[in-house]
Amino acid sequence: MADSPDTARESARALNAMRRTIEIEREGLARLADALGEEAAAAAVLIAGLKGRLVCAGVGKSGHVARKIAATLASTGTPAYYVHPSEASHGDMGMITREDAVLALSKSGETRELSDMIAYCRRFGVPLIAMTAGAESTLAQAADRLLLLPEAVEACGETRAPTTSTTMMMAYGDALAVALIEARGFTATDFAVFHPGGALGAALAKVSDLMHAGEAVPLVSESAAMGEALLEMSGKGFGCVGVTGADGSLTGMITDGDLRRNMGPDLMERPVSTVMTRHPRTASPDLLAAEALRRMTAGNRKITQLFVADEDGRPVGLLHMHDLLRAGLS
Repeated sequence: MADSPDTARESARALNAMRRTIEIEREGLARLADALGEEAAAAAVLIAGLKGRLVCAGVGKSGHVARKIAATLASTGTPAYYVHPSEASHGDMGMITREDAVLALSKSGETRELSDMIAYCRRFGVPLIAMTAGAESTLAQAADRLLLLPEAVEACGETRAPTTSTTMMMAYGDALAVALIEARGFTATDFAVFHPGGALGAALAKVSDLMHAGEAVPLVSESAAMGEALLEMSGKGFGCVGVTGADGSLTGMITDGDLRRNMGPDLMERPVSTVMTRHPRTASPDLLAAEALRRMTAGNRKITQLFVADEDGRPVGLLHMHDLLRAGLS
């Protein structure tokens, strides 16, 4: 059923408003990128050198952005948390130590609720970083480092509700976070420590977190007969068995497919070395689970089991495709 002319006009107006909003905010972000300079770099260096934490503060929409910045920093290696300025005036100021720094957000720079926090920073020598559009504001004048937002039009027109300004604040926080990630050499492995749950946690998990180890790993020696190998395969229940050489290193692997290809009356008496597939794919315990999944599915020959070997080639675990699926990888 086709939309009525009135509905079509309303849809067109809504779409135009949304596109206009994004264009205005994109212009604001472009101005912000051009405005970044020594003060921004100095703020990043200050935060990187803190012995304590970065305390993020703001009221209203700026407060919501401050919470997001704190969360992003905390999850990427920079200890940070949010303190509400009003609560700080009623006791939470004690959460801020001399080894911390405060990042205060206010578009105007004249937010009343920040006044006690500003005074506290001045009194106890706590570094104050201001993120504001008010270059001559109280907050800007009190700051040790000024992250000045460039002039930009709010996307909402007459109401002047925070839109472009909060988008720029959010982007400024992300820019600081990325600069600090690179300064600290923060890696995906480090990131995984702070994100153990959900699909992201699964993607950042290591093979050692998911593999079967110890007595659960099906292994036989090259000199063993296939009868022993079959008992090991059926007993461990992974549909495969690893084969080790005299030095304990993994020299081969036998799967159900190998059994089918070598089926014959003498199979049980044959040494495993004549049946096994040599040089199977392996993974290290420190490999990301997502990369292990890629190795298992790469190429024409897909595999469902992957032996885990140490740096000397000795098997220390077994990873099954089902382990990856249960963890949320696919």
